[in-house]
Amino acid sequence: MAKKKLLIYAHYYIPDTASTGQILRELAEGMLDKFDITVICVVPSYLGTIEDKYKTQKYYEEEINGVKVLRIRVPEFSKTNKKSRVKNIVSYFFGAMGATFKVGKQDYVFSISQPPILGGLLGVWGKWVKHAKYIYNIQDFNPEQVLAVGYSKSKLITDAMMWFDKFSCKRSDLIITVGRDLVETVEGRFKGKKVPKTVMINNWIDENEIYPLESDNERVVAFKKKYGLDGKFVIMYSGNIGLYYDLENLLKVVGKFGAGTKTADGREVVFAFVGAGSVLKILEDYVTEHHMENVVFIPYQDKADLIYSLNAGDVHWCVNAKGIKGVSCPSKYYGLASAARPVIGVLESGSEIRCIIEDTKGGLCCEPGEYDKVEENIRWFIDNAGSEELKAMGARSRENLEKNLTRNVSVQKYAEEILKL
Repeated sequence: MAKKKLLIYAHYYIPDTASTGQILRELAEGMLDKFDITVICVVPSYLGTIEDKYKTQKYYEEEINGVKVLRIRVPEFSKTNKKSRVKNIVSYFFGAMGATFKVGKQDYVFSISQPPILGGLLGVWGKWVKHAKYIYNIQDFNPEQVLAVGYSKSKLITDAMMWFDKFSCKRSDLIITVGRDLVETVEGRFKGKKVPKTVMINNWIDENEIYPLESDNERVVAFKKKYGLDGKFVIMYSGNIGLYYDLENLLKVVGKFGAGTKTADGREVVFAFVGAGSVLKILEDYVTEHHMENVVFIPYQDKADLIYSLNAGDVHWCVNAKGIKGVSCPSKYYGLASAARPVIGVLESGSEIRCIIEDTKGGLCCEPGEYDKVEENIRWFIDNAGSEELKAMGARSRENLEKNLTRNVSVQKYAEEILKL
């Protein structure tokens, strides 16, 4: 029997390091036994620059691990220049619309909520051009995310965004989203009337790529030495140091634990921030100004080295700002669980990741903005450093992940739901 054809619109795809590109790669490669898959994406350009070999044609075709990839040339951009970013995104959108005519007959089209609003509209376009079934994978809800962090003050713009994204939802044959609270957001948008068919499938991690290592693993030891973490109790934040995490206020809480704070087992406490993002400079300036000697900033780690940096943390933050519940799901949690690390959660009640942490007793959680409670939870981890309870928290998270949150489990669910249509 010939395999059904599936077209995926992905803004970024490997070798770009965008997290959605990573997920779509694992999804596409994991479903090749059931579908013949084509991906429409941009030429590698996640950081803004483009190699010369991708600057001459309008389209580039290649095959990566059995997946056909059709790339669109887009202009270079600077992450700090809004205009150049918009131009880059818009040229992907129109380029992808054109590329749709180049990929032949398709049975299914699949798009994600990136770039915001346009990702959904591309799926509607693909459905219409290809007379195919349309699956809309919502990783983040917009305009809800824009509203939650006050990124746009214009009601006209956010209302238009909402109209278009609801249009994409209505036109879909299936919405797949990544958390219980995100399913509620779809229901809320349609006030319970004529709600499009929606299922929840968790994001995942490849549990064979990230796993717990012994504390004397030489690469972990080398990482700790390099950044002055050896022999210390490391409370780590790893990931995007950006807008949606309230990190500036959390840093003020960290300031209450002065240099020289020690754990129950005699180690010095150090707070490590690993990554980059729009808020990094603000945090660095604050730390310098307040002479916070027990805070270190560590550059973004390559995906291949992530296992060593995650294992270097004794406890990890998993945080979101207020208003992100039902809007997006911090996928960094899967890496922490995979490395069997206990979690300091600053997440809204009823949000998917907080539910998982509470169900597995994998850490301590409180609401965003409850800074006294954050301080109390940090204090608890310092007082219980090196205890069996901390180990058990991490072990429970890993065990649950192996059962329910692996790549194979989630990818199988995607394939089943698509084939049911």
